[in-house]
This record gives sequence, C-alpha cells and structure tokens, in this order.
Amino acid sequence: MRRGFFVLLLAPLLALFVTGVLRAQQGATATPEVPRHLAPPPAPVQPLPFSHRTHVKVGAQCQTCHSATTGAQMTFPETATCMKCHRTIAANRPTIVKLAEFAKGTQPIPWVRVFRVLPGVTWTHRPHLQAGVRCETCHGNVPEMDTMSMATSVTGMAACVTCHQERKASTSCTTCHVWPAT
Repeated sequence: MRRGFFVLLLAPLLALFVTGVLRAQQGATATPEVPRHLAPPPAPVQPLPFSHRTHVKVGAQCQTCHSATTGAQMTFPETATCMKCHRTIAANRPTIVKLAEFAKGTQPIPWVRVFRVLPGVTWTHRPHLQAGVRCETCHGNVPEMDTMSMATSVTGMAACVTCHQERKASTSCTTCHVWPAT
C-alpha cells in the first residue's frame, strides 16, 4: 500500500521534472526571434513587384541576391543578376520587360529600403551572420512574403538588447553606438 502511494505521489513530480528539463534544453538551443511588429507600417511601393516566396520556391537563398560583404547593409542585387534567369524565365511578362529596360540602362533599380538603421546606430550584418543569426530571426518569415514589409520590430533597441542578452553577446552601449570624442 505504501509503495502505491509513493508511485502516485512521485509519478507526477517526476513528469514535471522531466518536462522542465526538456523545456530548458529546448530553450538553450532555440534561436531567439525578434518580436513581430504590433502595428507594422505598410509595405513601401516598389518600382517592380517582387515576391520572395516565389524566388525561394525555385531555390534562391538570401545570399543569392543580397550580400553583406561590402558594408553594413545588405546590398540589392545588380540588375544583371536578375537577368541571368529572366532572359528566358517569364521574359514576356510586363514586370520582366520593365526589369529588362532597367538592365539596358545604367541606373540600378530604385528599390525602396524596407529596414533602415536608425541614426546614431553603428550596425552591420557581418558579425550577426558570422554568429549564425539567420535572416528570418530579425526580418521575419521572408521566404513566405510576397511583399517585403517591416514585419518585425528589429529596428527597436529593446529587440536588439533582448537578443544580445539571450545569446550572451555584449550589451554595452558602445556595441551599437559610437560616442563623439570629447
């Protein structure tokens, strides 16, 4: 009788302990994500409609078109990069005809940047990519977006500080801000 009592008492406690351990392990390996924007601004009107979803479905990855090797911000692709595929794929569609017109000229496509680094912030993609931060962590589920929008609050200081704390990265002010010399 005593044995049955202890089993009835210890079984739920053991289950709670195991659940807690599993949650702690998952939390240690889970990638923190920037919270979604509570009131996201509307997506800017772009000179050409572009669907990340469509391009990801055919195998394009972020680095296929964007590069962080030249500076703080990711670059927009050269029009020639787009035309590598679109010389033959959907070449007669009005959007691709307009793309081909940009490619013939010397001006790049005047894309409207969706995410902007705020004044006073010195920030670069490079260390984040080197640390294994995935694009979706900060920018949201871009592979499912037909129209790129500021779906997350990544430009807010609280999101950055929270992520740095979770990843045990520096939260010193000078990590992201350069103070004027006195």
